[in-house]
Amino acid sequence: MKIPSNGKLLRIFIGERDVWQSQPLYEALIHLAKKEGMAGATAIKGFMGFGCKSHMHTAKLLRLSEDLPIIIEIVDSEEKINRFLPSLDSMVQEGLITLESVNVVMYRANKS
Repeated sequence: MKIPSNGKLLRIFIGERDVWQSQPLYEALIHLAKKEGMAGATAIKGFMGFGCKSHMHTAKLLRLSEDLPIIIEIVDSEEKINRFLPSLDSMVQEGLITLESVNVVMYRANKS
């Protein structure tokens, strides 16, 4: 799969407890990205953060995670990202979505 050198980076900031149709939202978003033929998607779990409600989310030794931040990153062409965006409107009820231009330097897989 080829990504144009001038691609787009979509970042979706949500909480670990967020759900979509009884499934963790981050899993639903990754599965949808695969179904829609996106070049790839990665979910990253944060260990500390806060959002618009200023509620601190943190992982401490004496306290198990309660609702850690999750960031989903997707890099692809502008056209494919733009086709994916409308799905986010209904799925992401609370969170932050950003979009920025990126230079794709390399995107390749082992051919074995």
